[in-house]
Amino acid sequence: MTDPISDMLSRIRNAILVRKPEVVMPHSRFKAQLAQLLVQAGYLGAVEELAMPYRSLKITLAYNGGQPAIRHLKRISTPGRRFYTKSAELPRVLSGLGIAVISTSQGLMTNQEARRKRLGGEVICEIY
Repeated sequence: MTDPISDMLSRIRNAILVRKPEVVMPHSRFKAQLAQLLVQAGYLGAVEELAMPYRSLKITLAYNGGQPAIRHLKRISTPGRRFYTKSAELPRVLSGLGIAVISTSQGLMTNQEARRKRLGGEVICEIY
């Protein structure tokens, strides 16, 4: 697998399409931080780290009135085309209704938080 983050986002997207309550995937520290950020933003229900039979992440999906909280999930920066931006040029997703996940020198954060802290970085994905 060349892009584990795209795999994670695809697993979440596919689970939402078939209305599964949760999805399990291989664990990594970056994926756990990304999932935790999405829980804080309200797009996912919960994240749990499982140890058996191998280290994995169990992500509970969030639904509002039977509709998924995530309507659109897109990977922006890929291994073949990294997308870096300055703090003044951070993307606005759906006129501020969605979020973009930015990997900065201070860790993963949303585009609004990175703009407040005046930090640029790699745009990982956008969600609304």
